[in-house]
Amino acid sequence: MNTLSTPAASNWLNKVPEVTLSFWIIKILSTTVGETGADFLAVNAGFGQGVTGAMMGTLLAVALFMQLRTRRYTPWIYWLTVVLISVVGTLITDLLTDGLGVSLYVSTSAFAVALAGIFAVWFWVERTLSIHQIFTRRRELFYWSAILCTFALGTAAGDLATEALGLGFTWGAVSFGALIAITYTLWRMGGNAVLTFWIGYILTRPFGASLGDLLTQAKIYGGLGIGAMWTSALFLTVIVMLVAVAQFSLGSRMNAPAVK
Repeated sequence: MNTLSTPAASNWLNKVPEVTLSFWIIKILSTTVGETGADFLAVNAGFGQGVTGAMMGTLLAVALFMQLRTRRYTPWIYWLTVVLISVVGTLITDLLTDGLGVSLYVSTSAFAVALAGIFAVWFWVERTLSIHQIFTRRRELFYWSAILCTFALGTAAGDLATEALGLGFTWGAVSFGALIAITYTLWRMGGNAVLTFWIGYILTRPFGASLGDLLTQAKIYGGLGIGAMWTSALFLTVIVMLVAVAQFSLGSRMNAPAVK
């Protein structure tokens, strides 16, 4: 069991990608697709929140099952799960806000408390919140629970900032982008890597959501009027390309002859 703590074994068994620039680009694109994709299916395609939620929830369950069944990090399965969680997280917040009339102040606070609870239990059980050591089923369940909550929290916080607090889409994206830059600077200055990672992960959700609204909403509402369909299609195409590169690179490393 001690071999799990070595760098080589940890990298091989860990089911989460390395945190690189590509990781953050795909993450932000995924958050934007979650916002625009949910809006397109529920509004433009006319499925409504209930049907869209049922469809996306089913697809997420299938993707998560595949992710949990794999024995190592598989880029296309991992990022498919993230994209679907992004859509479902958006739908959860939209259902609470639009369907049940829950205040964004209440939903943002509730998701923040829920996420803090997940982190507290995760750390109490595992003594770490590091994503570099997701090599057991229990840690993976904690991880994906936290991810879903970050997307729901990020959606609620983004809507709270851009709508309830009146920042608008442009200033919302700028504000959350600035917070991400500050978090990155703190990490570069020696800040705790685990803490700054999770803060950055949470902040990229409202940043991506604000960016998605800025691109898709009509100009009369402060957007650029590109539309949910075209924005979703463009961002999904870029995600597929980047994930394909990651999948190919991983396959090449695995098939490379061992160096003696």
